Amino acid sequence: MVKSRWLSQSFEKVLHDLLSWFRHTHTRGLIIGGVAAAFLGRPRLTEDVDAVVLVAPDQWEKFLFSGKKFGFIPRISDPISFAKRSRMLLLKHKKTGVEVDISLGMLPFEEECVKRKIIVKIGNLSIPLPMVEDLIIMKAVAHRRQDLADIETLLAVNPKLNQKRIRKWVKEFSIVLDMPEIYRDMKDLLRQKPRN
Repeated sequence: MVKSRWLSQSFEKVLHDLLSWFRHTHTRGLIIGGVAAAFLGRPRLTEDVDAVVLVAPDQWEKFLFSGKKFGFIPRISDPISFAKRSRMLLLKHKKTGVEVDISLGMLPFEEECVKRKIIVKIGNLSIPLPMVEDLIIMKAVAHRRQDLADIETLLAVNPKLNQKRIRKWVKEFSIVLDMPEIYRDMKDLLRQKPRN
């Protein structure tokens, strides 16, 4: 069991309700973002909870509606129209006020991530997280300053990683997104690590 002293009661409540929602609706998904980085790297502060779920587009509205029973309400006025443009549901956990961003996964990479998930036990919670390599790939694509800092930490804490997988997917995303800097920066970060 992972130590969770860094995890506030509010975040434990959000995770409990979020995972209950996923379980109740038989939704396959993962906790990602800063919470996953804190579990798989080193504890750090984060202001929201991020997740990725595999839900067919024709089920998005039903999925969103079902979240109300577990305390998740939209943060914007037309969440489905926004989801159609961005593949994101922007929610808030009513009891705690914590913001929750749910990515509506459809890519082969996202499906692979969900299949490859690991489970971290915290008290009574069983939290589905991505493999470290997959979280690094997600953060390389997001490519914000905090994401790059998280990658450095994840590499330091988890020295035995499948670098071939990381390089393959980051290179593919950099080509599709026409953002060569994603792959260039990832290569720089990996260069300091021995290949396995």
